[in-house]
Amino acid sequence: MTRPSSNHPTELELLILKVLWAKSPQRVRDIRNALADEGRDIAHTSVITTLNIMFEKKLLKRKKEANAFLFFPAVTKDQVSQNLLSDVVGRVFDGSAKDMMLSLFDCAEIDEGELKELRRMINKRIRESS
Repeated sequence: MTRPSSNHPTELELLILKVLWAKSPQRVRDIRNALADEGRDIAHTSVITTLNIMFEKKLLKRKKEANAFLFFPAVTKDQVSQNLLSDVVGRVFDGSAKDMMLSLFDCAEIDEGELKELRRMINKRIRESS
């Protein structure tokens, strides 16, 4: 039985997006080489299949150049992260951003500098909403 399709990127799709966010457009072979550099040595045909699925999901755009396609992201990192986080907040934390943040504090190492930056951002949001 096949897994139902999702508009969210899979782990491999997210790796490909990261490659393309760093540098685009790129050919299939360049994307494959970048994935191999990240420890994901994947067959050329599998990369092509994944890129085509991502194109159908509207995560990527492509343009024909000579006899090859160049791929580039159709979505930004912010769009993907907000979409994924909204889904997690809704499905896992019943819509509670506070509960998600508390869980994040429990599972991630946050140093003093990051905590100060978070405090600054929270204070800014409080001022903006007042």
